[in-house]
Amino acid sequence: MKILITGKGGQLAWELEQTAPDTHDIVAMDAQQLDITHQGEVNQTFIAHSPDLVINAAAYTAVDKAEADPDTAYAVNHKGSEYIAMACKEINAKLIHVSTDFVFDGSKPTPYQPEDQPAPINVYGDSKHQGDMQISQVLGANATIIRTAWVYAAHGNNFVKTMLRLMREKEQLGIIYDQVGTPTWAKGLARMIWGLVDQPLYADQPAKSTESSTQAQILHWTDAGVASWYDFAVAIQELALEKGLLQQAIPIRPIPTAAYPTPAKRPEFSVMDKSSAEEASGIQTTHWRKQLAAMLDELAAYTQGNTP
Repeated sequence: MKILITGKGGQLAWELEQTAPDTHDIVAMDAQQLDITHQGEVNQTFIAHSPDLVINAAAYTAVDKAEADPDTAYAVNHKGSEYIAMACKEINAKLIHVSTDFVFDGSKPTPYQPEDQPAPINVYGDSKHQGDMQISQVLGANATIIRTAWVYAAHGNNFVKTMLRLMREKEQLGIIYDQVGTPTWAKGLARMIWGLVDQPLYADQPAKSTESSTQAQILHWTDAGVASWYDFAVAIQELALEKGLLQQAIPIRPIPTAAYPTPAKRPEFSVMDKSSAEEASGIQTTHWRKQLAAMLDELAAYTQGNTP
């Protein structure tokens, strides 16, 4: 199967390339090679490469910056997603699109189900939701939307690597305790996506006519378990000390969201139910702390050479 991956250089696209099965013909493109905000460029690129499947890992993810720069956020996350969906329809390709827990407002006391109604509370979340809706409208059942959260990897910039840097530089840290969700190792998400691609829905079936097709399939994927940002930071320090990535511990104190105001409002609770994704992909979730340990092992190995 010929697969085009957008967002090359980002955490997920990098892991998708690292874990791609040899049986697939992979083409990955970054923003310089493919500007998804230009419809003509998207159309020309998709026609030239004629992929059977597109995995859209490109996104504007600067949550706070999006509040001051909504035009860029919507251009990438809304219109860019729409252009990708339209180009996929034109060449009869399927689409796997990565979305976010930020489509929810965080007011639900139990894990979010894929069918729950989105209610974003910031520009980033709304821009992603608008893109999701366009994809579903254009491609119907030929698209799968995967909502994920708190993504990190050995490659790129993320909360884990920021915490490691601050733990080396600061005498203490205050980390928010009243925003609860689940971390996601990008490698685990990549492996789930490849598990999905190998299922008959993608591996054996051509794209269907969208004239009478249903809405896009929506799946949720994070690692297993629940954590606050404070829980996550404490685990990062504990495991990093064990693995020699940190030389000494510093105090980490829990603080409320109100003590650390940000331009964008965040969901207080964004844990998502992953059972339908596990069934669809044949891949089981792993607890976030075990995944974090595996990523830090990678990072420790990289520090002996070149850090991604």
